[in-house]
Amino acid sequence: MGVKVKPLDDRVVVKPLEAEEKTTGGILLPDAAREKPQRGTVLAVGPGKMLDSGKRSAVAVRKGNVVLYGKYSGSDIKIDGEELKILHESDLLGLIED
Repeated sequence: MGVKVKPLDDRVVVKPLEAEEKTTGGILLPDAAREKPQRGTVLAVGPGKMLDSGKRSAVAVRKGNVVLYGKYSGSDIKIDGEELKILHESDLLGLIED
């Protein structure tokens, strides 16, 4: 999917990963019992926050990174039927490294 949203400043567009379908014990969870995912793949990154000096600060994540974010962070949007989140860089809790 080509993202049709270009985030501004230090915002990041993230596609949440699917919620877990099973518990660690192997029990299948119905849709209503699944928790909101708290990680996703970065689809687009803004140019960075404008500093008082007139320069932009660098954003620490890049397109393709898998990130962790708070359960209720950011704004949920829907584009072409796809659920996405727009978050400030400060809403990101960390990067998941391979």
